[in-house]
Amino acid sequence: MCFNGIAFNGLAGFVMRSMLAATLMFAAATGANAQMTTPQIPGTKPKTVQTVPIRPPALQTPSETADAMAQAERLSLQSDLAWVGQYNGAITGDVSERMVNAIKEYQKNKGGKPTGVLNPQERAALAETARRKQDSVGWKIVMEPTSGARLGIPGKLVPQQATDANGSKWTSPTGTVQVLLSRRKEANPTTAKLADAEKKEPAGRKIDYTVVKPDFFVLSGLQGLKKFYVRGTFKGDEVRIMTILYDQATENTVEPVVIAMSSAFNPFPAGPQAGPAPRKTVEYGTGIVVSDDGAILADRLVTDSCLAITIAGYGSADRLAEDKEHDLALLHIYGARGLKPLSLAGGGAKTNVDVIGIADPQSQGGAAGVSSVKGALAPVTSSDSALSPPPAVGFSGSPAIDADGKFAGIALLKPAMVAGPATSVPASQAVMVSAETVRDFLKANDVTANGTSTDAKAAVVRVICVRK
Repeated sequence: MCFNGIAFNGLAGFVMRSMLAATLMFAAATGANAQMTTPQIPGTKPKTVQTVPIRPPALQTPSETADAMAQAERLSLQSDLAWVGQYNGAITGDVSERMVNAIKEYQKNKGGKPTGVLNPQERAALAETARRKQDSVGWKIVMEPTSGARLGIPGKLVPQQATDANGSKWTSPTGTVQVLLSRRKEANPTTAKLADAEKKEPAGRKIDYTVVKPDFFVLSGLQGLKKFYVRGTFKGDEVRIMTILYDQATENTVEPVVIAMSSAFNPFPAGPQAGPAPRKTVEYGTGIVVSDDGAILADRLVTDSCLAITIAGYGSADRLAEDKEHDLALLHIYGARGLKPLSLAGGGAKTNVDVIGIADPQSQGGAAGVSSVKGALAPVTSSDSALSPPPAVGFSGSPAIDADGKFAGIALLKPAMVAGPATSVPASQAVMVSAETVRDFLKANDVTANGTSTDAKAAVVRVICVRK
């Protein structure tokens, strides 16, 4: 017998199988104690099957996510949160509830969901905001010349330095901000004795915060009309104390810097100390050919202070212009043939890009292959976006290509200045300078970008800077 073209016996079997499947699904949904009786076969006893509920895997807590990070990554995260004013704890790289709460507060202030875990766009935006705040105050790691102590100094806030046998002093032109590193000999010092002495000297200090540990002490409060922060310690009979004084009117600017300075302070470095890492003798970057007569865009920092600049496969290049605000450089090679300039028209990536560049030779076994990596963008200013994750060394100066295959901007690597222990390993940060900013830079230097190709791999070249 047929029903709508299906044999009746086949239809009946189909219905029975569907009912059995539905029964199994219902039993599984009733929980661990639910039981299901299988259809009985003639001559056998019915069997009961114990079902097990299906539970989703537990989600990682924010602390567990932070635990999975590398130490250098946590140091960088805490440092960046301190620079934007969300974290006021010690920058140690250790996971803490304070760090997780600082992340949540940062997310809420940015209008996001306070999960306690930063997504790539949030992390990139945080890193870029912190870097700009560091740049705005001229943050640098220095060695105090009389003692060898390591300090983080906001050079733009305190450009004037004076040194004598007792230490050094950095001040602003009007004295609104002062940083002092003092050193002296003292018989049988302890942090408790040192803290008590600092509370009384100079007279009139009003203390609102005190921490005394066996290896260091911290005081903060008011000294006349200024706020002050003191951190000190000793080794043997040598006492070293850092004091920061600042007008209350400068509090919003200076307080995040104070936290960074406290964590960066290393009064008795174990080994040879240096400030910012020295520039490499040979440094590699990526350039973009933008005109068939030899105009090339590159990273200003990669091509800075070079005895010679070489474009691999083409020879020497001259640096004709620079943009210090956006770290762009204009190079030119002469007499080159077969150049394939990239079209700089259009393009306006909002969230994601492909970065096309040439990694440092050490990253590819001495080779010079062109490769592509993906990056997420987080707008920071009208001209710059933070880029995460940072591409490999050698990619700085690479073109960023949007989802439509058009030029979106230039990716630049930036060293991260982590305000943490001397043993920390700072991570790199990356930004993308917008296509419009790039076109304005070329126009200001009378360069006609005449590329029509969208093949970014054919338009990139390796830039080699040789220094002393």
